Amino acid sequence: MSENGKTPVDFWFDPLCPWAWMTSRWMLEVEKVRDVQVSWHVMSLAVLNEDRLDELPEGYRELLKNAWGPVRVVIAARELHGPEVVGDLYTALGTRFHNRGEGPSREAIVSALEEVGLPVELADYADRDTYDTELRASHKEGIDKVGQDVGTPVIAVPGADGEQIAFFGPVVTPAPKGEEAAKLWDGTLLVASIPGFYEIKRTRTADPSFD
Repeated sequence: MSENGKTPVDFWFDPLCPWAWMTSRWMLEVEKVRDVQVSWHVMSLAVLNEDRLDELPEGYRELLKNAWGPVRVVIAARELHGPEVVGDLYTALGTRFHNRGEGPSREAIVSALEEVGLPVELADYADRDTYDTELRASHKEGIDKVGQDVGTPVIAVPGADGEQIAFFGPVVTPAPKGEEAAKLWDGTLLVASIPGFYEIKRTRTADPSFD
């Protein structure tokens, strides 16, 4: 438990991923209906896939061409202004990238920085490797909890035995609200806490719904 009595939840995201965005919106709903408090961390699809680009579909490779910029901006914001700015910046970026369909343009990044009261000059870090060491460390912290064959998001919570329970996902659309958000949270923790449990999956038949 954290000092305020709430269960700490660590959430690793790449702002470019629409499915991580859906899960993050669900996680904000969970905060309303369960005694949890989310801490936001960066992971990187660019880092995850940098050694296997030739194995990826062409469309996904195109997506990854824009993957370095947003995570570099977020990690720069964290390093220069503290971890408390990450969640709000992610919301501002994701709303523009996904809900508004603007994509990871410089204009969208600048607008997001302005909205949360951060210096717009942070957008310049999209093209700099200044904090790539910190970015890779944050990515490694998250991905090491679940293994290399998953993506974003990664969620970790304290287990009953003191060890963390960590998992990829859940992948869901639209983001459940209210009691549905609570039911998904409770069920996800239930199955993830079983030793030796690894996967539930079915073919996605719908695109992310950002309503």
